[in-house]
Amino acid sequence: MYAVISTGGKQYQVAPGDEIRVEKLSGWAGDPVEFNKVLLTSDGENVQVGRPYLENSKVTGHIALQGKNTKIVVFKYKRRKGYKRKQGHRQQFTLVKIKDIGT
Repeated sequence: MYAVISTGGKQYQVAPGDEIRVEKLSGWAGDPVEFNKVLLTSDGENVQVGRPYLENSKVTGHIALQGKNTKIVVFKYKRRKGYKRKQGHRQQFTLVKIKDIGT
């Protein structure tokens, strides 16, 4: 059994027991999370597709970790002008452990 959910402007294929990294969600580690924007569910034989979302379907889980990704370097440069700017950025994320897919 799996489902396709939408959160943070992205789509994720999830199954019970999966851990996914999503854009930062509010809450602490251990707090329950519910995703109502379910695009598709499948139980192996039957596939249900929403238009755009399935009604009465939800994916539940809990927050496993709040963290930051690795640092990326943002470097701006203009040749022959002496202009250089170096900046780092670490994007925040939430690690979610999927518990159940309900229809």
